Amino acid sequence: MTLPVTVGVDGSGAAERALGWAAVEAELRHLPLDIVHVGHLITVPPGEPPATSMNADMAARCRKLLDEAVSVVRTIAPEVSATTELVDDGVLDALSDKSSHSSLLVLGSRGSGGFAELLAGSVTVNLSAHARCPVAVIRGGIADPHAPVVVGIDGSPTSDAALAFAMDEAALRSVPLIAYHVWNDTSFEPGVQNQPFVLDWDAIRDAEEQVLAERLAGWPVRYPEVEIRRVVERDRPARGLVRQSARAQLVVVGSRGRGGLAGMLLGSTSHALIHHAACPVIVAR
Repeated sequence: MTLPVTVGVDGSGAAERALGWAAVEAELRHLPLDIVHVGHLITVPPGEPPATSMNADMAARCRKLLDEAVSVVRTIAPEVSATTELVDDGVLDALSDKSSHSSLLVLGSRGSGGFAELLAGSVTVNLSAHARCPVAVIRGGIADPHAPVVVGIDGSPTSDAALAFAMDEAALRSVPLIAYHVWNDTSFEPGVQNQPFVLDWDAIRDAEEQVLAERLAGWPVRYPEVEIRRVVERDRPARGLVRQSARAQLVVVGSRGRGGLAGMLLGSTSHALIHHAACPVIVAR
C-alpha cells in the first residue's frame, strides 16, 4: 500500500498532537505523509473591489503554517516524505475527498473552530462517519509506548475490519493486542435483573467467549509475533471500551456495530469513544 497517511492541520493544539501522531504512524508504515490545511479565500460579488491583497496575505499565513508543520515532521520522523497541500474548500468536503486517496486520515479531537466546551469537533465527528478510509482521532496525552492496542469485537463486518487494522497496529508497535468483547448489553436494561426467570450466566459467558474465539480464529497464525489477550465482560460496549482506553495506547473500533439502526453511519460506541476515550481512537471503515 502506497497511499499516504493524511493529517489535517489548522494551528490548534489538537491538530499539533495529531500531526505528531501521524508522523510516527507514517514512519511505522513506511508511508508518505500528506499534510493538508483548508483555507478560506475571500470571494467578492461582481463589481466589488477585488480582495487580492487580503487573499495573498491569508495564503501566505496558510503556507507558513504548512511549512512549520513540515519542520515538526522532520524533527519527529526525519525519514518520512512529507508533502503539503493548501485547499480552498469546505473542511468536510476537502478532507472527505482526501480520504478517498489515503490509507488513514488523522484528525485532532477538536479544531480551532467551534466552542471550547465541545468535547469533539463537528468536523471530526462527521468525518469519522463519512470518510472513505479509516479515521484516527487523536485524544489524550503522550501514551505509554509499551501499552497495548485494544480492539472492540462484536462479530459485525466493521468489527472484522477493526480487528484487521488493530492487528497491524499491534504488530507495528510490538505490543500486545487486547481483543475486547462484551456480553449483550440488553441484560442491563432497567428491571431485567428483577424478572422472575433465571438466566444461566455461566452458559452465556461460555457462548460469548466462543464468539470471540471464532472471530480470532486464524489471526495468531498470521501474526505470530502479537500476543493476543482475550477479554470478555458483562458491560455496555462504550463504557467498557472507554475504561479500557485508560490503559491503552490506541483503541480501534468499527464505524458501526451490529446494534442500532441500519441507517446510522456512526454507531453509538464509536461516537462515545471519539468524545471520551483517554487515548487515540481509530474508526475503521
